[in-house]
Amino acid sequence: MKRFTFVLAALTAITGCSASTQADVTAPTNAHATTTTENEALMTDRKQAVRDLLKSIETGAQEPAAIINADEYTQHNLAVADGLAGFGEALAALPEGSARVDTKRVFQDGDFVFAHTDYDFFGPKIGFDIFRFDNGKIVEHWDNLQETVAQTPSGHTMIDGPTESTDLDKTDANKALVAGFLDTVLVGGGFDKMTDYISTQTYIQHNAQIADGLDGLQKGVEAMAAAGIQMVYDKVHVVLGEGNFVLSVSEGSFGGKPTTYYDLFRVQDGKIVEHWDVVESVPPRESWKNTNGKFGF
Repeated sequence: MKRFTFVLAALTAITGCSASTQADVTAPTNAHATTTTENEALMTDRKQAVRDLLKSIETGAQEPAAIINADEYTQHNLAVADGLAGFGEALAALPEGSARVDTKRVFQDGDFVFAHTDYDFFGPKIGFDIFRFDNGKIVEHWDNLQETVAQTPSGHTMIDGPTESTDLDKTDANKALVAGFLDTVLVGGGFDKMTDYISTQTYIQHNAQIADGLDGLQKGVEAMAAAGIQMVYDKVHVVLGEGNFVLSVSEGSFGGKPTTYYDLFRVQDGKIVEHWDVVESVPPRESWKNTNGKFGF
């Protein structure tokens, strides 16, 4: 309890500091008036602020929490309570020095910054985090976590591969491609349309149970079906992107259990060529520490 009180007091004090004590991540009041250079600088600042905040889980550094809005912080991790109190309580629950955080990718789409991280707290995990900014502060957070599988059918890890975005001018087209794949194939069941969206030449897979290529995808789905496991996508809640990387958040079920799917796709020449994901079951409502649910975009 003493540790929690200290952490919360420190976070509250930091977030109450003046703007001069933190990185300048204030959103422009007139986006049309900003230059390309200014927009790039803003994106860099927000991405770095997210990297620093996540890394503070490992280091215990207090300053990065200044990016959180002390008066408004909506939490969608159902194991964590709202606000700074919830954030502080989650940090205090970690045994000192036990956490490891290695953020591999950070991208931005408008007010949203999303990160892909190799975690180790209470065991190794892969996670996606999404943060929403408003007036230069983080006001909302979503995430999905899955226990790390060391050996995958593809031979890739769940998080390796390219980390930097390209083709920024194709962001909207790439988001539309992924949205079409989700709606037509995963939600709509149009598996005969798969090759309209996924490359037949290169499809690198990081899913813990599926091998590379369309053949690997087909075999993986067939193996799950043979085991009586259904992977169902019912609704796509949001599609975010930066250049050739596109992240989707979907709701469905896996093996009959309510499930949240976070899927990250890399697009090249108008086709999906690489896929990462994190699949997490939605816990029973009676165990939730907030009432915001996993979605609410």
